[in-house]
Amino acid sequence: MSEEAAASQGRTLWIVLGLNIALAAGFFLSGAFGDSSALIANGLDNLSDSFVYAISLFALSRSARWKRGAANVSGGLLILFAIGILYDAWRRYVGGSDPLGTVMIVMALIAAVINALCVWLLARLRDPDVNIRAANIFSLNDFAANLGIVVAGGLVAWLDSNWPDLVVGTIVAAIAAWGGIEILRDALGEHHNAVHEDGTPS
Repeated sequence: MSEEAAASQGRTLWIVLGLNIALAAGFFLSGAFGDSSALIANGLDNLSDSFVYAISLFALSRSARWKRGAANVSGGLLILFAIGILYDAWRRYVGGSDPLGTVMIVMALIAAVINALCVWLLARLRDPDVNIRAANIFSLNDFAANLGIVVAGGLVAWLDSNWPDLVVGTIVAAIAAWGGIEILRDALGEHHNAVHEDGTPS
């Protein structure tokens, strides 16, 4: 990778990292205020994404082996996050919750705009490495989850029930788990290509 391309990827990752930290804080605050599993789930998602972007920045100027290792950490963190969200949804199902549909919709719409910006920024990068592709998967997953929260918020307000919030929280966990699996597959494919081309992994 050229120095110019690496610098461009680094700048983009720093921007996306900052946006995800801000989103995580917004989701946690609104989730606590609105008693929403779906919002808390997305807050944890954005927080885990932020850790992953930081790892990706650390690996950006290092070897292909480092980059594959960072991608493996990214995929693993997403899967762990999914398990945590499933636990939170179960806890709220057993203990009960009273989510606020309006808060869910407003926060999700704000997040959808920010995540769309992240997707656009990442899509502009040329020759993305395995970590940039992982970052793009994160942003696309987040955008899809935001739209789900908008629908859930509308159903919560209409039905005066917490089940749409719990369902979307569970779906967010499933999306995260699938994204984690895809990232691990991508990293494994990069490893196999390196072995096939060079005889030894680089």
